[in-house]
Amino acid sequence: MREHFASRFGFIMAAAGAAVGLGNIWGFPTQAASNGGGAFLVTYLVLVFALAFPMLVMEVAIGRHGQANPVDAVRKLGKSPLQQSLAGLVGYAGMLVPSLVLSFYAIVAGWLMAFLAASVTRMLGWPAATEWLEAFGLGRNIVWTLVFYLLTILVVQAGVRRGIERWSARLMPALFVLFVLLFGYILTQDGAMEGLRHYLVPDFSKVMDGQLLISAMGQAFFSLTIGGCSMLMYGSYLSRQESIPTTAFQVTLIDTGVAFLAGLVILPAMFVAMNHGVTIYADDGSLLSSDTLVFQVLPALFDSMGPVGMLMALVFFVLMAIAALTSSISMLEVPVSYATERFGTSRPRMTWLLGSALALFSVVICLNFGTLFGFVIRLSTQNIQPLVGLGFCVLGGWMWGRAKLFDELVKGTPALSDSLFWRIWPWYVRLVCPLLVVLVIGASW
Repeated sequence: MREHFASRFGFIMAAAGAAVGLGNIWGFPTQAASNGGGAFLVTYLVLVFALAFPMLVMEVAIGRHGQANPVDAVRKLGKSPLQQSLAGLVGYAGMLVPSLVLSFYAIVAGWLMAFLAASVTRMLGWPAATEWLEAFGLGRNIVWTLVFYLLTILVVQAGVRRGIERWSARLMPALFVLFVLLFGYILTQDGAMEGLRHYLVPDFSKVMDGQLLISAMGQAFFSLTIGGCSMLMYGSYLSRQESIPTTAFQVTLIDTGVAFLAGLVILPAMFVAMNHGVTIYADDGSLLSSDTLVFQVLPALFDSMGPVGMLMALVFFVLMAIAALTSSISMLEVPVSYATERFGTSRPRMTWLLGSALALFSVVICLNFGTLFGFVIRLSTQNIQPLVGLGFCVLGGWMWGRAKLFDELVKGTPALSDSLFWRIWPWYVRLVCPLLVVLVIGASW
């Protein structure tokens, strides 16, 4: 019998954890800082509900209908062998996304784990260990990448309820608490209010800037991991008594809320850092070292705060590690679910086997960092994932059929037929969402 989440809260925490990752906590604030602060925030909030939420409903619906791994779930949408084969190709492509993403994501998460350990060794007065942990060295990168894989494997091999749901329900509330504590402290520092104004007060003249719109659209698309199959996978574990539109809306709110909170913490922190003499913006107004800012600017800021800064560094990197882990367990769950269902092997054995294989691939990336790291990121997030998201729109909106789609959504939502949502959403996800996704693809290629 297929395992299901024990409660709606468990599903929401797990799905929100899958969506909330380093992209939300660092990617979103970095995008906001690079694209006009408040103007980017307003545009993002509009687009996350105009693009990401409707597609999330479709992905979760496909998963719950299929009650299987991504490949078998989408094959059930086809009415003929040809349609099933085409749908299966989309499923295989979708299953490839989380595996590729995890292979580089674990490396970045390993850096975070190293900085977390460094914040502890600094408190203990171990300078040699701290220097090794903070230096970008091959040995450090490999060791902490493997540590992060070990944590991910231990959660996933325990199963849906005892592993994924149990730890997501604990880690996600902890994430919010740590964010609020960090936000409260940052606001007491000189320069924080200027950063807050930059983030919350929009310059509406920038809202229609083409680059800002594309950046906000891409961030909205990727923030909920649309096309990454994690949401489809978790949807297959969702009870048929739960309302998919309501649950998807709650996941969207939490994911967007975490991104918003991240901006509340990090943009003021950047201005506090500038007040301490840390250079963040170039003379032309562009953000310096946006990809590695989390490992440069914030540690410099924490160092300037004295003993309190060491504690803040510990809190911040614990927060980042939680966000990374809740995402990574959803990524590993996708291939593990496929393999256990197809080959009939035990979950723990397949989790260790696939986790070890992906860890080995990550080590290869570390050994060929300059060549492979950026290539794998582009291949998975810019090339394959948007195409899979587009495929889900086409399969669910056109191949599945309106009547069967209604049959799935009405389970847990008895009043669906009379709602405004049902009058708009089926056509919207068929026509408008694919056009928006094509714009995202065009901008990223």
